[in-house]
Amino acid sequence: MTRGRTVPHGAGAGAQGAASASSRTGASHAPGTKSDSGYRLLDSGNGRRLEQVGSIRLIRPAAEAIWRPGLPAQEWERAAGEFVRRPGGEGGWETRTSLPESFEISVAGVTMIARLTSFGHIGVFPEQVESWQRAADLVGRAGRPVSVLCLFAYTGASTLVCAKAGARVCHVDASKGTVDWARRNAEASGLADRPIRWIVEDVGKFLSREERRGSRYDAIILDPPTYGRGTRGEMWKIEEHLPGLLDLCRKVLSDDPLFVLLHGYTAWLPMLSLRNVMEDSLAGLSGTFEHGELSVAEEGRGRRLPRGMFVRFEGR
Repeated sequence: MTRGRTVPHGAGAGAQGAASASSRTGASHAPGTKSDSGYRLLDSGNGRRLEQVGSIRLIRPAAEAIWRPGLPAQEWERAAGEFVRRPGGEGGWETRTSLPESFEISVAGVTMIARLTSFGHIGVFPEQVESWQRAADLVGRAGRPVSVLCLFAYTGASTLVCAKAGARVCHVDASKGTVDWARRNAEASGLADRPIRWIVEDVGKFLSREERRGSRYDAIILDPPTYGRGTRGEMWKIEEHLPGLLDLCRKVLSDDPLFVLLHGYTAWLPMLSLRNVMEDSLAGLSGTFEHGELSVAEEGRGRRLPRGMFVRFEGR
């Protein structure tokens, strides 16, 4: 199953290719560039967020930001581009200057290729950084070989962070374009030679086949969409299919699991709903559960912009 529209996460994360952008000034896209900088949230408010992505300043929607911005309007006006949401949910980039087709940024110790996609994503979800760091820490101090399964793995940040920490990783996404993007991120991070399996397949079908094969994983990270379609038009709805998917995850867990990490971006689905369904599927395992909000702190003032939720099981 590929990513579909999520609320408020965005639309079509399984899409591929460079951004489609509309321009106020007829600005063109330059070839890809490199940057040693990472991601910074500069400000938020009035339903938008002001971000520094490498050397490029951007504005994107943030429906959660119902407060007033903290920075003066002049700082927002310095943005090189803005993704503008239009009536009906569609949107596009409005650029004020020439922007590269892609550019590299450093996040959580790996290098990611950012792009201005036609659905408003940039290929990196900075609100997950703390989750990635926790996963890497658990892998690094496990004291044993660790195999990690990343589902709906998109552009591969979770995959690369775990691989860098020493894990064998299986990366699964239904979109060939995003798997190719993730492989390029591995190359940019100097991790192309790490033991990573790159799988383009519907997640549910992959899990069923792995169960039949007797494959087992010590850790699972999954980022399911709110809804989407698989490689052959299979419909995914999180409220209908997440319980069964987590049951399949349980069947491919090893006898001594390290962790299971679930990220959620469905605004109308309470955090405790995700925790309850995960506790049901992992019943009987020895360990602890934790849940909370995914968020990003604004630079300077520390105000946090909520962007989603997580549930994490850690084995004993």
